[in-house]
Amino acid sequence: SVFKLSEMFPNEEAARQYIEAYRWPEGAICPHCQEAKRIKPRKGGYYRCNACLETFTVRTKTIFERSHVPLHKWIHAMYQLLTARKGVSSMQLAKEIGVQQRTAWFMLHRLREACGKETDKLRGQIEIDETFIGGLESNKHESKKLNMGRGSVGKTAVLGMRERGGRTKAMPIKSTSIEEIQSAIHANVEVGSTLFTDEHAAYNDLDGLLFRQERVNHSANEYVRGMASTNGIESVWAVLKRGLNGVYHQVSKKHLGRYVDEFTFRLNEGDVKRHTLDRLASLVTACFGSHITYKELTA
Repeated sequence: SVFKLSEMFPNEEAARQYIEAYRWPEGAICPHCQEAKRIKPRKGGYYRCNACLETFTVRTKTIFERSHVPLHKWIHAMYQLLTARKGVSSMQLAKEIGVQQRTAWFMLHRLREACGKETDKLRGQIEIDETFIGGLESNKHESKKLNMGRGSVGKTAVLGMRERGGRTKAMPIKSTSIEEIQSAIHANVEVGSTLFTDEHAAYNDLDGLLFRQERVNHSANEYVRGMASTNGIESVWAVLKRGLNGVYHQVSKKHLGRYVDEFTFRLNEGDVKRHTLDRLASLVTACFGSHITYKELTA
């Protein structure tokens, strides 16, 4: 609960010790040169590396670097991001932790950047589907309308892959061409997996030496054929779109990938059998080695 979290992390020092325990379980390691022995602790959470002569803290080379927000407020932000099923807006987070909306917006994008560090490939039985994210042309100002047709015009394609009983991966793609989709599949799915897809032509010829494939024909109102269905990944789209439309209202193409990473991270870490503190630890660990500047976000 929020009350329990406040008891655990009442101040910067408590949060710093918690984060250090996950980053350096056997003692501080210099993030500049990886020296582990010639490290001298200083006041206020600072360390001096006598190998490369650099000074560092647990914030160095993490999403917390060069942030003036106390670490216990960062932990509260992580808790909000993890436990709000449809996400948390920067306005709401600003009220919860007592910072400006602009600061909360920056914090959330840094956390989303950390959420996107998953590199392990999916394996086993994988449902694959694509969807389109973006405002309706009819809702846009006349000057912003693309006037190129119907359906997916003006929207961004997002490809999703979900292990049955396991993890989900999703990412914006440039198009739904066979080259774009199959390149993403090969980059994110282990060889030998079984793929469940619909009849879209971009999924043609996947059944062969590298993968097994079973398909359903949605255009013929077929949604299940034996083991084949894409109902699981389609449920991911439902949650994603409810969050994007209900909490964030409008997401730019530039930042869409980070929002998708946030939702998939929450799904992957959201097993009700996992304690909230275990999920928090997963996000804290993901923050190490991640960094994005305000200039990069707003350029």
